[in-house]
Amino acid sequence: MADATRTTSAGPTPKRVYRALAIAEAVTWTLLIGAMIAKHAFEVDALVPIAGPVHGFVFLAYGAMQLVVGRNQRWPEGTVLLGIVTAVVPYATVPWERRLARGGALEGPWRTEATDDPRDATPIDRAFRWGVTHPLLLVVVALLLVVVAFAVLLHAGPPSEWFA
Repeated sequence: MADATRTTSAGPTPKRVYRALAIAEAVTWTLLIGAMIAKHAFEVDALVPIAGPVHGFVFLAYGAMQLVVGRNQRWPEGTVLLGIVTAVVPYATVPWERRLARGGALEGPWRTEATDDPRDATPIDRAFRWGVTHPLLLVVVALLLVVVAFAVLLHAGPPSEWFA
């Protein structure tokens, strides 16, 4: 019988998921900034409608991942919120991820079993552990939530038009 707390080198650990999305967020910032430069410096308008939604989707996925990994790692709410804010600042997700990794905040496996910790008895934590033990369903639900948020934001239009 395998130890539930054992980590292996295979699989999407919290650290690997966090690192992948932090890098993806920085890459999509590069795509968006490049598209904006092409639009304003070279009058190439075709790239922003592609790079903008790609970046927006990864931004939302990064925010969702902050909530999942933050819950798993039992980060304070301020740490989770600051992690989300790093997605707003171009390229800030990578140094933030490195800081968390150096401090050990990303170490450990996914929490799949309840412990004696009273936080494990909350409905949110029980639902979280269910999701972690059913990763395919968790990914599908998380993606659906990101797609819904993305669709609502696309319908709302660019942020510059929200309060006009």
